[in-house]
Amino acid sequence: MKKLIILAAAALLNTAVFAQTTWNSDKMHSKLQFTITHLLVSDVDGEFKDFSATIVAAKPDFSDAKFQMTANTASVNTGVDQRDNHLKSDAFFDVTKFPALTFTSTGITKTSANHYKLNGSLTLHGVTKPVSFDLWYRGTITNPMSKADDAGFKVTGVIKRSDFNFGSSFGASTLSDEVTVQANGEFGKAK
Repeated sequence: MKKLIILAAAALLNTAVFAQTTWNSDKMHSKLQFTITHLLVSDVDGEFKDFSATIVAAKPDFSDAKFQMTANTASVNTGVDQRDNHLKSDAFFDVTKFPALTFTSTGITKTSANHYKLNGSLTLHGVTKPVSFDLWYRGTITNPMSKADDAGFKVTGVIKRSDFNFGSSFGASTLSDEVTVQANGEFGKAK
């Protein structure tokens, strides 16, 4: 009986050591942005005002992290109402038919100290494709206001419109095929 109790205690301790922790994006301190080139000569920036992301990891350096992000496509904002309405139409996001875009990580590889290659599946405009982003883990601190743990990340990369049949009636001379993506996120440790 004593052996059984010791084995059960060891198993419980082992589970606690490798427990997964969930981190949730802090909406007030996170941003999901994109940049596209217009008419080959100028860049237009935009963002999604409504998005959320979670990270699940067991290791403190996030080298085993799994990322999940969802953005409300109707929250697209470029600062120009006419352009935003066009982006929401069936020519681009088609927000009625495709109300969300999602990213789910499929793997993470360390490239240097606090820098990773983040691979995953992006679903945009009803199309799911593999994508790869650069991830910078900026560190974890105890938030002086909430007294809870916060972690910071920056994600950058490039996707192609043509991979997602997105805005396909607009050629590369009007809008670049490549779209730069940048996300800055502050994540709070779930309680």
